[in-house]
Amino acid sequence: MFGSKNYLFSFFLVLSVLSCDSEDSPNIDVITLSSVLLDRESVPDNVIACAASNEDSKTVSVFLYPREGATNISYYETESLDLDKNDFSLYTKRTGNLIDVFNGYLLKYEITPEQEKWLIVTFEEEGKIHLSNPIRLKQNSKPTEYLPENIMVQPKGTMPAFTWVDGMFKDSKIYFHVVSNENDDLLSGTYTFDKFFQYYKLDNVVLNITEEEPPTLEIGPNYNFTLLAVSEDNWVNLFSIVPFHIP
Repeated sequence: MFGSKNYLFSFFLVLSVLSCDSEDSPNIDVITLSSVLLDRESVPDNVIACAASNEDSKTVSVFLYPREGATNISYYETESLDLDKNDFSLYTKRTGNLIDVFNGYLLKYEITPEQEKWLIVTFEEEGKIHLSNPIRLKQNSKPTEYLPENIMVQPKGTMPAFTWVDGMFKDSKIYFHVVSNENDDLLSGTYTFDKFFQYYKLDNVVLNITEEEPPTLEIGPNYNFTLLAVSEDNWVNLFSIVPFHIP
């Protein structure tokens, strides 16, 4: 009986030692953003990206605009918000599948972070690594609102105008809007500081990702207007989609 107890004691002691060794050993698979940028030319603040919680706030969508020629798209995240967002050694590379948005005009990652944190999207272009601004995830403190009723469509022939109001959160700094057809093809993608956009006038547009001259809208087909109200730290406060057509 004594021998059996002694064996069990030795067995649990070995488990304890192995556990401690495992926790104290460095994870050789960890890749930090600072290590990736070492000896590489980088371009900060040059990737358009933002994040929104889904209607199920446990899932967060990280959206990005992949310019033509962009390769090796990746994202990096910190362990928590209580870290220096500008210290790239605190960002760890994560893996995930990229999902097409507007038939690949935009892309997104779907992630399920348990806590809020900072995140940076990168890609390579012309031999340089381009980085987004740090994105602050707020899926717990400020889950994205889905309020299509906050958008008003004003018929103006083939150049409809769209106006909107903020939801609960009033700290949005810029608004991204997409006009797409019934096949989900992006026709125009534009940013304004104003809560107003008319298709297709660029008078108040501060950033335009439309790659070609958009087509004239036609009478009859169904279209969609998608709005993202984005805060200064690249979190989407409001995500709304409304269908419309030209009467």
